[in-house]
Amino acid sequence: MNRLKNKWGLTSSWQVLLILLTFSLAGSSVVVLKQWYFGALGFNEQTEFWLKAIAYLVFIFPAYQVLILVYGTLLGQFRFFWEKEKRLVQVIARPFRG
Repeated sequence: MNRLKNKWGLTSSWQVLLILLTFSLAGSSVVVLKQWYFGALGFNEQTEFWLKAIAYLVFIFPAYQVLILVYGTLLGQFRFFWEKEKRLVQVIARPFRG
């Protein structure tokens, strides 16, 4: 617990628990969304991997990012997750900069 507190720059163990809960809720929600989304698209075991990967990147990955912010906000940890999201966008955008 203390290791995560130090790594993330948090002041209390309660914050660590709220952040871990946020990750858990967002991850569980995205699993349900993926099942629904892939089912709606008619994907099954025979669907090509590359098609599933593209669908995942287009819908599921952004949905997870939104869910992490929503759950983080509901649990009072918006600032922590907003900072993480900003860094993620910078890392993703880096190869596309001129």
